[in-house]
Amino acid sequence: MNYYSTRDTERKNGSTLREAAMMGLAPDGGLFVPERIPQVDLAEAARRAEISYAALADYLAELFFGDDLDPLLMQRELESLYRFPVPLKAVGRGRYTLELFHGPTCAFKDFGAGFMGRMIGLLKEREERLVILTATSGDTGSAVAHGFYRVPGIDVVVLYPEGKISRLQECQMTTLGENIHPLRVAGTFDDCQRLVKELFADRDFRNRRCVTSANSINLLRWIPQAFYYFYGYFQWQRATGEDSPTIVVPSGNFGNLAAGMLARRMGLPVKGFVAASNCNDVVPEFLRTGVYRPRPSVQTPANAMDVGAPSNFERMLWLCDGDAERLRSELIGFRCDDERILETIGELYRTYGYFSDPHSAVGYAASMAIARPGFYLSTAHPAKFGEVIASVTGAHVPLPERLELSMNRPQHSERLSVDLSALEEFVAKV
Repeated sequence: MNYYSTRDTERKNGSTLREAAMMGLAPDGGLFVPERIPQVDLAEAARRAEISYAALADYLAELFFGDDLDPLLMQRELESLYRFPVPLKAVGRGRYTLELFHGPTCAFKDFGAGFMGRMIGLLKEREERLVILTATSGDTGSAVAHGFYRVPGIDVVVLYPEGKISRLQECQMTTLGENIHPLRVAGTFDDCQRLVKELFADRDFRNRRCVTSANSINLLRWIPQAFYYFYGYFQWQRATGEDSPTIVVPSGNFGNLAAGMLARRMGLPVKGFVAASNCNDVVPEFLRTGVYRPRPSVQTPANAMDVGAPSNFERMLWLCDGDAERLRSELIGFRCDDERILETIGELYRTYGYFSDPHSAVGYAASMAIARPGFYLSTAHPAKFGEVIASVTGAHVPLPERLELSMNRPQHSERLSVDLSALEEFVAKV
């Protein structure tokens, strides 16, 4: 299969999977998308889901990548990667959540980042040296760092906004060492993301250094996120006997929601999606007014969603053939302010004894407000935001052993100003 930029409307410049994955961002500044969207045999997908999540992911991945990657090698890697549970949990009467935080870094980013790490390992030529460059507003950095940790021939440079992520999130990125190089940026996530995009736009630099991105702009991060929507759907169908759920997606950079829209076009029978945001409500505002108005992000308790210029909005439009009104008709927007996030965390604990991280609390609040049959995505383990939860509930969230280990290791990071030349100088020396 070939891959095209979202801006290449006439499909003149196709790229192979390897080329698209290694470039990350298309040369014209657009995001890579597949030339066609494969259709899923739901009966076969359901059969695979009964076996395991890895078996389902293997079936769906082969639909996209089977012509470019050895299916047996891909199957081996996915069986090794997806060894953690992906449960649908009841939260109160008739309310369900798909918990996506049981992977190695306790965040939903493990699905896409881990997949990308394994597939880049298969695509990369043996002697090739590659730098993975990524910006993070919280969980992406740790998932990417762990996904590529000790992968031969690959160095990872992670940019994160200094003082704007949780201590645990920072520990997960800054305690690995070896081929992982964290940079704390004196700015916001939008500054980090802009620096990454500016570096990718510098063709002279990229001709000298082989660099790609592991943000959700990279198709190997984005596409596998579509797979857990199928897994969640089959579990919800079994639990309720119903069909066509509305799925609530806590959203920041909108790769997760764009992946859900992709799953729908692959044949997933969903009624619709809710774009659930915090105060950085650029997309919900667009859905309400028809005006897309990116702006600087503001800091909230749900920091991984503190994104004022979401990259994947471009993919969402592409999935609607560039028709903004069609996109508006497909999604429901929801905005959750800081006070409501904290109130929801407290309500879930008091009523059900259920710990929820701030991002997942946005999802629950949206599901209550929309009041349609379906489920919401829980995107991060509550222990990653233990301080926030304790301040609301007075209760301590037990820390999984894998998180506790990262808290007790020495941290290593370097400070970076919001300056492209400084970033390029650092990457050139890695």
